[in-house]
Amino acid sequence: MNEIDAIAVLDKVSFIYPNAKETVLKDISLTIKKGEFLGIIGATGAGKTTLCLALTGIVPQFYGGRFFGKIAIAGLDTLEHPVSELARHVGIVFEDPEIQITATSVENEIAFALENLCIPREEILRRIPIVLKSVRLEGFEKKNPQELSGGQKQRLAIAAALALQPDLLILDEPTSQLDPVGSQEVFATVRELKEELGVAIVMVSHAAEEMAEFCDRIALLSHGKLIAVGTPEEIYSQVDLLQHNKLRPPEVAQAFSQIQQKGIDIPKIPVTLETGIKALSELRSQIQPIEPPIFTTPFRSNKSPVLSVQNLKHTYDDGTEALKNISLDIHEGEYVLIVGQNGAGKSTLVKHFLNLLKPTSGKVLVRDRDTKDLSVSDLAQSIGYLAQNPDNQIFNTSVEKEVAFALPFLGYAPDIVKKETERSLKAMQLWEQRHAHPLSLPKGERGRIVIAALLAMNPEIIIFDEPTTGQDYQGASSILEVSRQLHQMGKTVIVITHHLYLMPDYADRAIVMGKGTILLDAPLRQAYHQTDLLESTYLTPPQSVELSQKLSEICDREYSLITPTEFASCFTPPQI
Repeated sequence: MNEIDAIAVLDKVSFIYPNAKETVLKDISLTIKKGEFLGIIGATGAGKTTLCLALTGIVPQFYGGRFFGKIAIAGLDTLEHPVSELARHVGIVFEDPEIQITATSVENEIAFALENLCIPREEILRRIPIVLKSVRLEGFEKKNPQELSGGQKQRLAIAAALALQPDLLILDEPTSQLDPVGSQEVFATVRELKEELGVAIVMVSHAAEEMAEFCDRIALLSHGKLIAVGTPEEIYSQVDLLQHNKLRPPEVAQAFSQIQQKGIDIPKIPVTLETGIKALSELRSQIQPIEPPIFTTPFRSNKSPVLSVQNLKHTYDDGTEALKNISLDIHEGEYVLIVGQNGAGKSTLVKHFLNLLKPTSGKVLVRDRDTKDLSVSDLAQSIGYLAQNPDNQIFNTSVEKEVAFALPFLGYAPDIVKKETERSLKAMQLWEQRHAHPLSLPKGERGRIVIAALLAMNPEIIIFDEPTTGQDYQGASSILEVSRQLHQMGKTVIVITHHLYLMPDYADRAIVMGKGTILLDAPLRQAYHQTDLLESTYLTPPQSVELSQKLSEICDREYSLITPTEFASCFTPPQI
């Protein structure tokens, strides 16, 4: 490619962090075109964030370390020009908008970086309405950013970066903390910026379905190496390659790859829902549908509920009515999924389970005991809680001390503390790491430390609050496998997540929340096929569900498929 057509050129780039032995980036050569949307994918530890920081000059200018090769941004060598100068050409937006937003109004947030670059006041005032319109936040100028939704906050962070008028905008996991519609908002906004303003986009994301739909090209990193670059069709259709690199392909690609493995002719593996539906229609004469799965009712114990919510209402001090007359029962041994958009009331509901919030009216019962009569420490013996960020629950200097910490306060004798700590560490495969500092371990193992600490207290109920946020597919699957083990041990498991595609192999019941109410409480399979209801609460059903519904339409029979494997099972090669 002619470098005139490029906004960024990387030539044999390698990098090692200070005091590190491992090379994080290894001999990467890549050209990023002006106005293109380049997606970067790879498992945790592949070097994606380091590559993003290198494109801004932050690596190595702020981090130090050893840097080899050359990166040119708009013709400027990132080693020869300061980050402040490069910032006029390249902007970056990180995973968590909260850590980037500091001002008390939307317009002040956008003005902040411009003022630091000494942009004249008149020019700042000219740019603010332009960038707010580009991210669909016009009319929000005076609003406090903390009052915005997650998707709006991320769009504000993008607007602040755009106000610098960069040629290249880098987004590092900008949608990982958003509900599906918030994620779609960000992807759509970014595509509009590319098309209308000509800004080149580099985005790191595990959102395979959205990356396949929106990107022009995909770059696949593995252990610091760039191992493949191509169109979404070229990269995401290589299901074996992705799975070998611990990545999740789009569900459409998974489904049609499995159909192809049955010997059915599929010339080109589709990677988007649109192309998948088209391919399905073209296969009609070649397939022989078999008996589809049917809706099943989750197991329910005959015993009284372990957790009962009765006419629960909660209004915050600012007047926000977060829960509106909620009633539900959760029985011993269930695995329950709670879903809903950001702000649906999920976390508020769970805080009532733990007595961290008091009901405005109504009641919450744990084993028929009203939580108003129980302390938080009392409830901790019945209910374990894994927060979204396990680091917020870790404070000891060794894994063993962390797991054992609460047991003496619960009245356990020293020999029992030792026994229960060892049992929990071994159950979570942490025995060999028992003397390590918890924060020295990978994030997935830090999550298991918190689970081990909960397990040592032997609670009946364990709640996972957005455990898959920010995790790659392997990390998310690892945490959910732990939840399965706990369920098999007889624990009642409750999981809150936006990632519906992850849950069919685990949960048997789904509670769908929206605007502080329960919209649906049903078997998981049935809930997933209530697509209109899911979309009304800003949730996107897995692509397998939408393929299933298209199959029902084509074959004039009812299907209730919810996974790529189930979808593929309905196809058999034509008999010769």
